Amino acid sequence: MSDTIHIPVLRMGQTYRSLDTIKFAVAGHSLEISVANSGLIRRDLQHLARAGASLRAIPCNTLVGYCEKAAELYLHGNLPWGDGDRLQSPADYVAALSQLTGLPHSLGRANMGKVHAAMSNIRAVIAGLTRGMPLELFDRGVVRQEGLDINFFPQTESLGVLLPSNSPGVNSLWLPALVMKIPVVLKPGREDALTPFRIIQAMIAAGFPKSAFGFYPTTHDGGDTLLFGNGRAIAFGNDTTLKKYAPYRHIQVHGSGRSKVLVGDDSADQWEKDLDVIVHSISANGGRSCINCSSVLISRHRDALADALARRLAAIEPLPREHPDATLCGFANTAIAKGIDERIDELLKVPGATDLAARYRQGPRLVEMHGQTFLRPTLIVCDDLQHPLANTEFMFPFASILQVPQADMIEQIGESLVVSAFTRDRDWSAALMTSTNIERLNLGPYSTMRVQWEQPHEGNLFEFLYRRRALQGDLPSA
Repeated sequence: MSDTIHIPVLRMGQTYRSLDTIKFAVAGHSLEISVANSGLIRRDLQHLARAGASLRAIPCNTLVGYCEKAAELYLHGNLPWGDGDRLQSPADYVAALSQLTGLPHSLGRANMGKVHAAMSNIRAVIAGLTRGMPLELFDRGVVRQEGLDINFFPQTESLGVLLPSNSPGVNSLWLPALVMKIPVVLKPGREDALTPFRIIQAMIAAGFPKSAFGFYPTTHDGGDTLLFGNGRAIAFGNDTTLKKYAPYRHIQVHGSGRSKVLVGDDSADQWEKDLDVIVHSISANGGRSCINCSSVLISRHRDALADALARRLAAIEPLPREHPDATLCGFANTAIAKGIDERIDELLKVPGATDLAARYRQGPRLVEMHGQTFLRPTLIVCDDLQHPLANTEFMFPFASILQVPQADMIEQIGESLVVSAFTRDRDWSAALMTSTNIERLNLGPYSTMRVQWEQPHEGNLFEFLYRRRALQGDLPSA
């Protein structure tokens, strides 16, 4: 048996081996990933009708059952590594993922748990997206509510997704589309083709038709072809990359979250009891999620809270990838880590900001340890939100902390994916709930990382894929 594992392009049900490949060394094997060119993707996107028909032929309740079964196969099963006979165990997947992305094994397993939870709780996820409408909506296109027939119809034949490599849990966001009978066309991140491929193999083994999945490792040009060739698309990436997609209504962009913790007047004096929640918001998942807190605003006691936070964050040290307590991620691309480190040092030269964590950590921010490149956690104390480090984020545990009057916080925070507001102030809570700057709102001392499956994570996939239509008259009988 060859030691080379080949991950093919999946052309809506057909495997394809390309002459153009990317090669990695993982888990004692050579991993070879086929790369699709834009012309091949463009041709395949002309034949999506068959993919949609294969899903529409299956009752939605059956698809839900397939998804629940796939959850267990993904988490526990031995699934195809690629297009050969070799099977990938969960341990194989976690070890290879760690080598490719820098995630320690502990976070690889944690992200597996997130994807498993999304799949196994798919009924709650769909109920949250549709606001409790019955599954038959996706079979008949019509539901009856309060004596009225309501028609929902798909706005696209497929969903294209440009995936990142920073966090495998992101893959949970496209999963509901298959249950809603919309095929998916995926471009995996360069360092993480393993996660979407494993999910696809689990879903096919559970009963989903092969033709419902497109899997196209490709170039930037191929990614553009994928996004513009699908009626609806989602793109993950940094703000610079995504800027060109923002004007297009059919593309939903997921860039920097700039999520925040706001500590209001009625909670500021008790900041110590909420310290664990703030540390978790900043550092969970290695600081790689868009819902990690990147700014903490408190109305008073900034310096006391900052000192306590800096001590806690500085105590998080790089550990070997196999260590059970490892929580910091290495950088697969050393140049990215060096670029981030240099950028932070450059911006610290702008007056009004101090890296307080540097006072307590055991060495420089950028460090080579355990065969990897790490960035140690960083806490920047800023005088105001105009400082360039006050409202930004990086792909490691990084946050700024500022003292801002409660009355000014909502106006100053800017667009924020998640805001956790530590308050029981009724008037301020009402103002937060009407703010257009906040995508997701947690009222109370909850981590920004808190996810409820019955609540949409970012945007509403159902409303993105389906549209409501006025319907009058007599429906034909079944």
